[in-house]
Amino acid sequence: MSRMTEPRWLTPEQLCAWKKLIAVVELLPGTLESQLQRDSGLSHFEYFTLAMLSEAPDRTLRMTSLAAQTNATLARLSHVVTRLEKRGLVRREACAEDRRATNAILTPAGWTTVEAAAPGHVGTVLATVIDPLTDSDVADLDRVMGRILEVLDPSHIMVGLLPTDD
Repeated sequence: MSRMTEPRWLTPEQLCAWKKLIAVVELLPGTLESQLQRDSGLSHFEYFTLAMLSEAPDRTLRMTSLAAQTNATLARLSHVVTRLEKRGLVRREACAEDRRATNAILTPAGWTTVEAAAPGHVGTVLATVIDPLTDSDVADLDRVMGRILEVLDPSHIMVGLLPTDD
């Protein structure tokens, strides 16, 4: 019979860092969501979807690429794009290169909406995440988050760090 391996436990320092990470993961989305809802009438995910389209060439992405860049399942993205379509902020059309694929396209009203929402959102990100840090802290944050993402998403598909060809 083989001996059971003792479970690993967090050191006190690791536990302290872990609790702080969990607190940020739990508190930050609500802060971002509240500001966007109050100032722009958008959920954070709606804003992020519009922002990713605003940065794309011709403000157009295949739905599968947009899902990857927004860290969403295609089903969740489709639901949100339907809501955005009803508001006239996004439209869908068949992809000219691959008729099986669907493109999401930011409309002029969508561009106006994301352009108006961006300053408040960026201000909240700066005030809650960036401003409390030194330049060295920001570099450390980037490095640390990159290392964690290497484990969670080694292909970088969900964070849109690498281009995807659908």
